[in-house]
Amino acid sequence: MKLLSILCVLVIAFSCKKSEETSAITTTTTNDSLLVKAADISKIKYTDYILDSKTEDFTINWKAYNQLTEVISKIKAADLSFFNNNAKEVKELISNLKLNIPENVNSPSILARISALETKILKLESLTNLSTTSKTELLNNIQDVLVAYSNLNLQMNKKVENDHIIIEKP
Repeated sequence: MKLLSILCVLVIAFSCKKSEETSAITTTTTNDSLLVKAADISKIKYTDYILDSKTEDFTINWKAYNQLTEVISKIKAADLSFFNNNAKEVKELISNLKLNIPENVNSPSILARISALETKILKLESLTNLSTTSKTELLNNIQDVLVAYSNLNLQMNKKVENDHIIIEKP
């Protein structure tokens, strides 16, 4: 009788442990499938505009833009750590970006691009902190941020190019 009860307790103990291990394995694979990888981001289709040399000369001392460039390069490498519970720094980056625009690239069209980029960055920041965000939703918002950043670069290039055009009046 004692032998039978000990045997039952051992069977129950071993069977419970196996189900816990199976549950842990299932959870790990689910979390890995939700992680955004650099390969996923490299598959995103968009036109990536970079600053030309004239525009780069004007933005070299623009600290907020340089910090934004670093954040964008981290996003392209699938490092979203800047957005994890960091709302204060994200908002500070955006406000510094708006306040300290160099005169050579300051125009209403550039302010509009910065506002569009601000919206996309804040949305990405909120989605990275949600546990219910799907991988496709996160990738779509990463694409929106990359497109908005690229459009800002394009607009700054156009502004500098148009400022250097000399039109002779007859």
